[in-house]
Amino acid sequence: MSSWSDSCIWWHVYPLGFTGAPIRPTEAERVLTPRLDALEPWLDYLIALGANGLALGPIFTSETHGYDTVDFYSIDPRLGDDAAFDRLIAACRRRGINVMLDGVFNHVGTAHPSFRAAMAGDERAQELFRLEHTDAGVTHQDFEGHRGLAALNHDSDAVVELVADVMRHWLRRGAMAWRLDAAYAVPPEFWARVLPRVREEFPEAWFMGEVIHGDYVDIVTRSGMDSVTQYELWKAIWSSLLDENFFELDWCLKRHNELLPAFTPLTFIGNHDVTRIASKIGDAKASLAAAILFTVGGIPSIYYGDEQAFRGEKTERLGGDDEVRPAFPAGPEQLSPLGAPMLRLHQDLIALRRRNPWLTTATTVTRHLDNRAYSYDTLGPDGQRLAVELRLEPAPVAVVTAPDGQVLRIGGDAGSGQ
Repeated sequence: MSSWSDSCIWWHVYPLGFTGAPIRPTEAERVLTPRLDALEPWLDYLIALGANGLALGPIFTSETHGYDTVDFYSIDPRLGDDAAFDRLIAACRRRGINVMLDGVFNHVGTAHPSFRAAMAGDERAQELFRLEHTDAGVTHQDFEGHRGLAALNHDSDAVVELVADVMRHWLRRGAMAWRLDAAYAVPPEFWARVLPRVREEFPEAWFMGEVIHGDYVDIVTRSGMDSVTQYELWKAIWSSLLDENFFELDWCLKRHNELLPAFTPLTFIGNHDVTRIASKIGDAKASLAAAILFTVGGIPSIYYGDEQAFRGEKTERLGGDDEVRPAFPAGPEQLSPLGAPMLRLHQDLIALRRRNPWLTTATTVTRHLDNRAYSYDTLGPDGQRLAVELRLEPAPVAVVTAPDGQVLRIGGDAGSGQ
């Protein structure tokens, strides 16, 4: 782990949605518009929340939602240009905020010039993609059935060099970390070839892979990544609270304990790909979900709006992600006051974590377990102990007792919706 990442708490933003950019733009809507500037008024809010990392969703030139890249070396004109990126990096640096970029290196959009050249018969370009040559012509492998996403050939030296070069390019411009999109779909050995090349120049860079399923420890070990997304814990948190079955959470926390000696996972209760936690389980239980997130080991990430109890449902249809990727107002003062209780809860929990930095690598031990009541102690490497009690009856309540005796009581009215 790099020297700074163990104390990082990320605020995760999907820039195209946050800034109100058109997701399926007409040609006229692709005009250069420096929407990245709209993030600067929110950086002090990020600090006030208690975070110190800005995790950006896709910002490179793409066809639609950002995950169909057509140029890894340019900022999407809907968000601005290099100058807009430089302004954002400078504003973050003034506040001590580290920036993580979203690297979509499993596939590109089929409008990518190299893909078009490959389909036209360019042999050098064809090295970059997983292509199939048949009697009917050349066809491409895609990403999970999305024909508009052409899969890169991760066995190719050219792809290794491309990805390493892209990473170094943006690290030179001020980024500090990379989220590796769809890392679960890429052979771990590919990352093991790429990351050492990048670390030669940027030894402090942090690399976190999106891994939904599989053997997390094995993937981290074989790939050389620093961390992966802890989807098992995300699912166990909301599912145990929704179904009122804390046995699921207890089982997952035991699994979580086994991961921590090997690496520190990125923990979360919301992101750009899933239904909002408050929509999934309601405000009262979402408050308990936040309490769990910040009292177990890991590097926490807060998806923008969850700290305001925003609602949003992901659906499987065209535009089915739009509701969970909304535009934010011009500044924090324009937020609805209805989200203030959830914001204060997040601030209190993050403050607790800041006072107890050992929580990043802490493990848990169960003290009491039944379907609707669960207590655990979170243990630090030097004997530190934090006690957590969760109850769902007669109403959802959490009580967190810190090592210094301070008590944080979380009731069902901690967040009132947005």
